[in-house]
Amino acid sequence: MRRWVPAPVTLAPVGALWVRLHRPAVQRGVRAAVAAGLAWQVAVLLPPLLSEYAYYAPLGAVIAVHPTIADSAGAAWRSVLAILAGFALAVGLYELTRAVPNALTIALIVAAAVAVEQWRLWREQASWVSFAAVLMMTVGLDDPAAYVLRYAGLTLLGGVIGVLVTTVLFPPLQLTRAVEQISATRSLLAAHLDGIAVTLREGRVPEPAEWSGRSQALDRALERMRAAEAAVERARRANPRARRWQGRARGIREESRALDRVAVLVDDLTSLVVEFQPHRRGVDRVEAGTGWVLAEALSGLAGVVRTPHHSTDGTPDHRDERIAATEAALDRLVGLLRTSRPADEDGFLALGAVAVGVRRGLTALGARRRQYQPA
Repeated sequence: MRRWVPAPVTLAPVGALWVRLHRPAVQRGVRAAVAAGLAWQVAVLLPPLLSEYAYYAPLGAVIAVHPTIADSAGAAWRSVLAILAGFALAVGLYELTRAVPNALTIALIVAAAVAVEQWRLWREQASWVSFAAVLMMTVGLDDPAAYVLRYAGLTLLGGVIGVLVTTVLFPPLQLTRAVEQISATRSLLAAHLDGIAVTLREGRVPEPAEWSGRSQALDRALERMRAAEAAVERARRANPRARRWQGRARGIREESRALDRVAVLVDDLTSLVVEFQPHRRGVDRVEAGTGWVLAEALSGLAGVVRTPHHSTDGTPDHRDERIAATEAALDRLVGLLRTSRPADEDGFLALGAVAVGVRRGLTALGARRRQYQPA
């Protein structure tokens, strides 16, 4: 009879758990849960006038938990101020329109609240004005002062706790998200360049519709990357961890902006290749293999885009090899331009513009050949 042996229990690696904990959504969920629990516990310890409505405090805590400390503080005070504005609007207009039907009063209050919400001060918290106004009309008019104290006061208390928890509990710098978006954009940009190079090697002309779709995907990636970089900059405000990660944040900013500049150049290169077909119209020497030379330059640039950092200090590495290959291809392209007579002026100028664009792309990426001393 075979003996039953229990299957070994596989535990999630600590490293994988640590990576998940650095996800913005996971961190925000943990902070929101802790802040809501603390806010409730503090609220129930207050005098009965407030503790009976303790559930307003967790609401304020959740409102105030945002990806960055600056956003948390801004959301907290804007939300409470918008709530107070809605309450004041409801009470004031109600007192002024006692002689008219309630339906008309409510309609007037909502219209006025929506108008007040257009004030840019509120930002994402604008809807609290009309929400608070309707809430006051429906449940708070029996004792407006007490209701304002309970709702706005406890929401403010929860908001303060939410900001404190965001500040103390692994205050976010949004670095992980930014690194992911930069990596995704880098891959799309390199794939875009490789795709153009493939069509050139095959002797085809890239179809405008095909590259338009790829450009749209790249544009969306660039927007997400810019938003992630902006989030890192916001996260550094009033953040106790900002000094510790200052170098990493600066590197993310520089890397993001370099990719942004290269993406603009690549968009121009794509337009030139698709519109003017410089590999066919630029020079009058068919045997020169202009398409192949141009493809090698673009493919080389794609390789440099994919390899943003050096892996060694004193010896040549993969990035050095890719920079050297790109510069060699670029030298061949420039040599071809110098030794050929223009067959078509527009095509020739476009070919020269592509060469300049590749050179500027290398400069934007900080791609330079490093000098090594022989051993």
